Amino acid sequence: MVDEDKLKKLRVVISESLRVQQGGADHIEYIDPSNTLTDIVARQNHVVFGRRGCGKTLLLHHSARLLATNTRRVYLNCEDFKTHSFPNVLVEILTAVFRELERNLGGWFGRKRAVRQLVQEIIAELNRLKAEADEINQSIKETGETSQETASSATVGTKLFEKTLDLTISDAEKAQIKSGFEKLYQRSDMKLQKLNLAIPPFKQRIREVFENSTKIKSVFIELDDFYHLPRAAQPHIADFVHRLCKDVPLFFKIATLRHSSDLYAERSGQPIGVQERHDFQPINVDFTLQDFHRTEKQLRNIFHKFAEKAEISPKEFNDQLFKGDGFRRLILAGGGVPRDCLSLFLEALENVSNQADPRIGKDDVRQLSLQNLQHRIQEMKRDSEHSEQDALLRATFVIRQFCLDRKSNVFCISEKTLQERENLRYLFNRLFDYRIIHSLDTAITHKKQLGSFQAFMIDLGSYAHMRKLDSKFREIDIAEKDAKEEIRGAPVIEVAVLESFWRDAPPDVEQSLAQELVAAAE
Repeated sequence: MVDEDKLKKLRVVISESLRVQQGGADHIEYIDPSNTLTDIVARQNHVVFGRRGCGKTLLLHHSARLLATNTRRVYLNCEDFKTHSFPNVLVEILTAVFRELERNLGGWFGRKRAVRQLVQEIIAELNRLKAEADEINQSIKETGETSQETASSATVGTKLFEKTLDLTISDAEKAQIKSGFEKLYQRSDMKLQKLNLAIPPFKQRIREVFENSTKIKSVFIELDDFYHLPRAAQPHIADFVHRLCKDVPLFFKIATLRHSSDLYAERSGQPIGVQERHDFQPINVDFTLQDFHRTEKQLRNIFHKFAEKAEISPKEFNDQLFKGDGFRRLILAGGGVPRDCLSLFLEALENVSNQADPRIGKDDVRQLSLQNLQHRIQEMKRDSEHSEQDALLRATFVIRQFCLDRKSNVFCISEKTLQERENLRYLFNRLFDYRIIHSLDTAITHKKQLGSFQAFMIDLGSYAHMRKLDSKFREIDIAEKDAKEEIRGAPVIEVAVLESFWRDAPPDVEQSLAQELVAAAE
């Protein structure tokens, strides 16, 4: 067995690295199987996509070590601004960027009075804008609660958020959504116009800053956890940052959840925000369960890096800390997300420490997966906007009930349905972002129905209470060679069936879901 002192060191190393943050423990090396580090340090605008815990923040921090000597970064965590109202949140983000530049003027740009004065002029102008009335609050009061919820792009189909599931949207409802957007922003137009007018002088001062610098030729503006910003404001913030960076030596690096972010929208027929491939290049750091063996290899490499810091060899880690399919089951329970897998590993390691065989097996992971699902549900509720929480919780309840009813951990849904029902597609994508369901495949054929389908797996915690599945439940093991063929025979979730389950869901779906999960754990 692995020496106890080494295990203690391994626990400490992993615990300190679960949340990557500035001023924390030394970051583990970013495992880069696809030239991601080469891309992120390029003088190009990027948006880094990946579910929570997939390494977006680690990528940003690790890449700082690889920047050219004449390039610097300004890092901001957008969670610091999540409760700030629009458009002041934009002013505050810009102020934070330039204050960071001011703080580093001596080290980066040399001690030139002209440079300091230029940056201070920008900060002073931003402070003047911030001091003006934040008129959006008045607009929200006038539009009322309904319009406020409607204005969120989360309400692609407002009926989706009612007690019954009507998957059609009338022209009148579309008009109401559009009206909600317009009313929400009309009061902020004056401040936005002033911000827009400030862009040219800001950029001129930025050019002068770089002209006066003998050391620094470019700066990266890193906006981490962008999805925490008010959703309706995200396109405006992305748009302003993009225009500020254009034609000057500034480049933005945004890290966010793909389906929880709106980087581009239209307002009054005008495009707002940034478009993929046109204004930025995407970087996807997510390793999903679609290619299980690739994800397994990636995660094993990550674990081996941590083990190396604790002086544990890869062979010791593989053979003396796990038994049977314990490691594969850990990946399934974690949904392929590194932070989830590492967190589960620490808990499992503690639980088996007093067993006769202190190695982690399938059952040890199963016992933890239910609690892990409960954490994810709370995380989803905490991060999502109020207007969409009920729909996300109801969908979690409904999909779990469907799979338990059909006795399958995998289900399929028609590609055509997802294309035609924008609200459904949005809902499934959000559940994927929060690791409630896991994507297994796209554009597959089904054994019993015509057409093209997407396949998903419910989280292991949804059926972890079933100790011996037998005839009670059919679990498709996606790590097996014949998994693809079995997935093609998984039950299909039809719109009519989904509507039926949705209508039959209890009124207080959050409480019912919590009670079912607690009962399952007993």
